[in-house]
Amino acid sequence: MIDRYSRAEMARIWSQEAKYANWLRVELAVCEVYARRGLIPGDALNRIKARAKVDPRRIDEIEQTTRHDVIAFLTNLEESIGTDSRYVHIGMTSSDVLDTALALSLQEASDLLLAGLERLRAALRALAIAHKRTLCVGRSHGIHAEPMTFGLKAALWYAEAGRNLERLRRARETVRVGKISGAVGTFAHIDPDVEEEACHLLGLEPAPVSSQIVQRDRHAEFMATLAIVAASLEKIAVEVRSLQRTEIGEVEEPFAEGQKGSSAMPHKRNPVGSENITGLARLVRANAGAAFENVALWHERDITHSSVERVILPDSTILVDYMLHRFSGILEGLRVYPERMRENIERSFGLMYSQRVLLRLTGAGLARQAAYEIVQRNAMRAWTDRRSFQALLAADPAVTAHLGADALAECFDPAWYLRNVHAIYRRLNLS
Repeated sequence: MIDRYSRAEMARIWSQEAKYANWLRVELAVCEVYARRGLIPGDALNRIKARAKVDPRRIDEIEQTTRHDVIAFLTNLEESIGTDSRYVHIGMTSSDVLDTALALSLQEASDLLLAGLERLRAALRALAIAHKRTLCVGRSHGIHAEPMTFGLKAALWYAEAGRNLERLRRARETVRVGKISGAVGTFAHIDPDVEEEACHLLGLEPAPVSSQIVQRDRHAEFMATLAIVAASLEKIAVEVRSLQRTEIGEVEEPFAEGQKGSSAMPHKRNPVGSENITGLARLVRANAGAAFENVALWHERDITHSSVERVILPDSTILVDYMLHRFSGILEGLRVYPERMRENIERSFGLMYSQRVLLRLTGAGLARQAAYEIVQRNAMRAWTDRRSFQALLAADPAVTAHLGADALAECFDPAWYLRNVHAIYRRLNLS
């Protein structure tokens, strides 16, 4: 069944309503700290909390005149709070509000992404366990290499998904930073302990040092992590696409009742989901590049980063959230064809056992290069003449002089190649 996804939850985080609500949270946290220090009367704080309202439409209307979003926000607050608004935004600059509130948004977005990654990893774990012994051919350069299992492919992806979870958790912490140090970050009009206490009220850590902004290497790291997550998803998607090709046909995306593959060709069942993942990964990587451009700003700040972040942070978190859920649905419903995998093994006439033959010959006393030439000569003949590699070796005196029939036959037992699969699974804590 194809997964149905709604971006409403992630989109809500980046809505105007949520943005202004987080701005208000920052302002109220600072007011709370000031009140604890006696800098704001307690009754005034109570009135501020009771009356403070934000109206996104009204803020946007005011901004048409002010051409400054934070001033429009503060003007709207003054309209709802009244004279007590003089206690709001004391000693603060716009970026104190913007950057600290952005950290709140990124925490929420990260939590959704982490949940999506957990779901993806669970789907990969299930595939790895279900196909631990499902024999297939491993490929290098797209060419048959040696036997492996389809479960090992999924186990590899499972391990990478675990690394991505760790990366995203670290990146979440990297951007879990607020800044309330005033213009150019000197705390000239607001004390450092106010910043510390206000940030802790919000569940954030204060930046140890800042200019007028939280430094953008933090956000670049966050975006780079999203790009790696997207690249990992693309990596799996490319494999699914390749294995679904008609000539291979080892796996297939779920195909829903009533789904159509082509307007012209009724027989088509295309890997469109995996292709979507591949295309979207390009966007996320491009957005990460833009985040790196945001690191270098003029002096204590300019606002060249601001317009970029208004696009890349919502877009990238929404995209990766969608990619995780879309691809998890594909993997949960992935059709795997073990019989086709076995058919494909036979298409190379037993050539994938060549290294085992090589090692048995060297073990029997032949020099490696001499053994290599014997094995390669028979392998090339098997491929060009489309004949059994094992039969050609069994008829070659250069081989039979060193290997008996039973010893040669043992070289073509796929079980040999799978004897350490369990050890790999044990390393990954996969049962």
